[in-house]
Amino acid sequence: MYEEFYRLTGKPFQLNPDPSFFFQSAGHQRAMAYLRYGLQQGQGFIIVTGDVGTGKTMLVNMLFEELESQNVVAAKIVSSNVSENDLLRLVCAEFDLPYERLSKASLLKQLEVFFKSCVDDGKRVLLVVDEVQNLPRGSLEELRMLSNFTHKGNPVVQSFLLGQREFRAIMRAPGLEQLRQRVLAAYHLKPLSPAETETYIKHRLGKVGWSLDPEIESDVFMGIYQFTSGVPRRINTLMDRLLLNASLDEAHRISFKNLRQITSEINHEQDLGREDEDQEVAELVDLPPPGLDEAAPAAVTGSPASPAKVPAGMPISAPPPQDDAAAAEIRKLEAKLAAMQRAFDNLSGDMARQGMEAGGRGQEMDGKRTGWWIVGGLGVLALLALVAFFFVNSR
Repeated sequence: MYEEFYRLTGKPFQLNPDPSFFFQSAGHQRAMAYLRYGLQQGQGFIIVTGDVGTGKTMLVNMLFEELESQNVVAAKIVSSNVSENDLLRLVCAEFDLPYERLSKASLLKQLEVFFKSCVDDGKRVLLVVDEVQNLPRGSLEELRMLSNFTHKGNPVVQSFLLGQREFRAIMRAPGLEQLRQRVLAAYHLKPLSPAETETYIKHRLGKVGWSLDPEIESDVFMGIYQFTSGVPRRINTLMDRLLLNASLDEAHRISFKNLRQITSEINHEQDLGREDEDQEVAELVDLPPPGLDEAAPAAVTGSPASPAKVPAGMPISAPPPQDDAAAAEIRKLEAKLAAMQRAFDNLSGDMARQGMEAGGRGQEMDGKRTGWWIVGGLGVLALLALVAFFFVNSR
């Protein structure tokens, strides 16, 4: 929409990771250098981690473009929480190998034969696993086992693992020592700096023929960095919204005031979204049980003789306590208190008789013990009476 207004040749801030818009920040250049180094080595694992939206998938897409001119058979899988058998099936599917109704042994044998045939044809095999932090421990171990395949003394498959920040902690966990020993290099991709944020925006605009229309005031770039923390995906979302609103206003200049208006709208929308979620939770709590129709059962909403009618769609609340049930509970408590009183009376009488039969110092000690038993018993009675009082009032 705004592309036509500003005479742009395309959408500059699309969320789809298009390699033609690849921006070589300091971090992205270093990450690409690690990936290229791994390709030269032809073995082991290369790990690249980064927060959501920092451009890990863009790196892979850029790498795959470079591989088109090389003798590399590459496949990429976006992992979810799949078992090791399902992971092997995903790998087979990406390499166009059969996978349905095959056992784990058959899947492994098929992959080994395929990898060795690629080596015989003078090609290398690369497996890229994106969102690797989702894989369970058993699936990670299966990736390590694939790296054990060799042919003519050389590994037949290499793996690049891309994941979010938490994968670094997963790799440090006990039990993954063998996988860690196969890691050639690991790099954590960070967001853009303030200066890189401005260069990134101008770079993407320049890719679609931007000729300073709209003109962007200098302080807008710093505002964009502060709002997005330099995360490319967030920058794309904000810039797309900013350009759209500017075109609707037929503006050819974007000021910090325009940016502040958009960021306020976004914050307000996010607050409304959280409020809606809270409201949905509150409504779910008050929903009637499944299968309840307008005529609610008497045990829930009324007496057995006259079941209450509930209007359709009205939440059904908990039934009021019955007086008979409350009276029964009170009677039970009173009976327990009376039993406790009798028990303590008998205990006090026994202790008193023992004190009278004893003499001297032993008599005094028994009398003291009797006094403590009596005081403790009265304390327990007082506590039970207090509980009964609150129970009755709460009903």
